[in-house]
Amino acid sequence: MKKIRIGSGAGYSGDRLEPALHLMQFGRLDYICFECLAERTIALAQKEKQCNPNKGYNPLLEYRMEKVLPLSRKHGVKVITNMGAANPESAMSLIGDLASRQNLKGLKIAAVLGDDIFGRIENYIHLPVLETGQPLADLSDRLISANAYLGAMPIVEALRGGADIVITGRVADPSLFLAPLIYEFGWTENDYGKLGRGTLTGHLLECAAQVSGGYFADPGKKDAPDLWNVGFPFAEVDEEGNGFISKVGGTGGRVSVATCTEQMIYEIHDPERYITPDCVADFSGVYFTELEKDKVACQGGKGAPATDFYKVSVGYQNGYFAEGQISYGGANCVERAQLAMEIVRRRLDRPDFHTEDLRIELMGINSVSPLKPSNTQIPEVRLRVACRTESQSQAARIVNEVETLYTNGPAGGGGVTGNVEEVISIASVLVPKSDIQAKVVYLQM
Repeated sequence: MKKIRIGSGAGYSGDRLEPALHLMQFGRLDYICFECLAERTIALAQKEKQCNPNKGYNPLLEYRMEKVLPLSRKHGVKVITNMGAANPESAMSLIGDLASRQNLKGLKIAAVLGDDIFGRIENYIHLPVLETGQPLADLSDRLISANAYLGAMPIVEALRGGADIVITGRVADPSLFLAPLIYEFGWTENDYGKLGRGTLTGHLLECAAQVSGGYFADPGKKDAPDLWNVGFPFAEVDEEGNGFISKVGGTGGRVSVATCTEQMIYEIHDPERYITPDCVADFSGVYFTELEKDKVACQGGKGAPATDFYKVSVGYQNGYFAEGQISYGGANCVERAQLAMEIVRRRLDRPDFHTEDLRIELMGINSVSPLKPSNTQIPEVRLRVACRTESQSQAARIVNEVETLYTNGPAGGGGVTGNVEEVISIASVLVPKSDIQAKVVYLQM
């Protein structure tokens, strides 16, 4: 039975590169997928593209591809990535320039377009926002982006067109990994069981080191050795969509039934109905079996027909974020920090300040956990003040209130930091698939 190997090259926009390169060199891969796009990531990329029409792709694209392209050619590994973000065509051109400089002749690069529907957003302004139930029109004066979660089929089209490198914008994370399975095994859009199992593979791989022990690790309880050298995972999958998850020998981390189970339920609201653009996957009957150290078989995934809608992430401007911090150390530090909290709280209670989502907390005491250790056991503490406000100038004033604790008391404050940034939030709507047409363009080197 035919089998292929797919590696995970990244789990988020700024992920490490060396584990991906190691996987390409020693993993005997057929494909590697770099998943680098979150909801806010693409909204920020759209803002960058509005300022410079040649930008809007992942800022690490050139750094990554400069090293990935030679390994792709040497080891025969095809590359699929959503690093195109808001501008897959410009990303394709950049990769083409890199290939020319590296004298990589015969390379075929494809860009998947069609996810960006911001130019037609007025057609959908009446739709309810999934998170609130309110009409999207309530945000109409603040909208900056709108991108549909495309599925695997445009990538499959690119592979059928002979692409060695496929770069996309917004595509559902597991669809990046599902596409080569559909292409290599000739699955149809009605092979729901296979699509469900392929979606499971993609979901297990999409966050890279999370399934190989990274986010799993909890010393003394859930150990994962040598995380400084954690290996990114790969999957070997057969024609029926069954296979195993593993990593290259000699790398750090851990692939186990527990790591796979944690990753499977990560970001899944309903394991029986995980809705993707390609199918509605059912993970409720999945079971994992440890075949050997760092090698886990996965079976039992199912699928049902996909819905008639694409989820569309709509980015909008949502005020400004203000954050200020200051440290107190030594004897009585907690009491001094608590006095600082009270000072800032009273200052921000004045009518000339307008804040939302205000948090004033002592990091290490009450910023994450409600448990409060004895003050005598704490040698230092850091006050954090954070909130959202409507204007940049108001945010800067709030940060300044923390800085003024330097001389306005209490004693011994130091190490002040401040940050003001624009808040980009995400709203989700459902748009009929019939309204959105993907397109694949090519660049032959």
